[in-house]
Amino acid sequence: MIRVRVISARGSTPREAGAEMIVTADRVSGTIGGGQMEYMAIDRARQMLRRAEDRVQMDIPLGPEIGQCCGGRVLLELDRGTPKAEDLPDALIFGAGHVGRALARALLPLPVKPLLIDSRADELALADPAIPAHLTPLPESLIRSARPGSAVIILTHDHALDFLLAAEALQHPHLSYIGMIGSATKRAQFTRFARQRQLDPSQLICPIGAGFSPDKRPAVIAAFTAAELTARLTATSFVKKYPCNS
Repeated sequence: MIRVRVISARGSTPREAGAEMIVTADRVSGTIGGGQMEYMAIDRARQMLRRAEDRVQMDIPLGPEIGQCCGGRVLLELDRGTPKAEDLPDALIFGAGHVGRALARALLPLPVKPLLIDSRADELALADPAIPAHLTPLPESLIRSARPGSAVIILTHDHALDFLLAAEALQHPHLSYIGMIGSATKRAQFTRFARQRQLDPSQLICPIGAGFSPDKRPAVIAAFTAAELTARLTATSFVKKYPCNS
């Protein structure tokens, strides 16, 4: 097994420093950005396996000579180290209804750890088995114990419960995202509710996933909310948008 890491990235490059992939004789997991650069790295990694080499570096200009027009320059290191475990932020999804299940499914391939939470076992049972789920009659306790940087998305079947969870979340400034499904009317009602409790509602995003389309199908709302959440989380993390998707 060879670990391929981006040590430095200058100019326009498909991935950032720290990105890595693992190469074996017949498999590749992860990506350093695709394109000819990645093919070259995979070929070199498999050559290392055949030659029993332990470590090499590749300094690659991303120009027309390799068929990649990004224009930057990437330094790769190939070694026999173990892959790092990514510390991804938690996305706590309260409510396992149609939109909650669709949102959890949309977040699965993204750099977050979704957790679908509900007090109704029958609704949780309808979710994709690959989605981590939590059955609890006290969902607010998960907000109190949330790790710094976690996201809270509220879309339960009960507006009163939505308000209680949102009010709880607003008391935890270390959360990276607080969103609640709803409308302008629901937002106005919650604003009055929060101010009566001396809470500042300005951090709350409600409605979630708004401004893209009037389409209200659960999968569409989930897709827009996933985009909104990912934009918020990656704006402050090491996971940057690819400037060149080659």
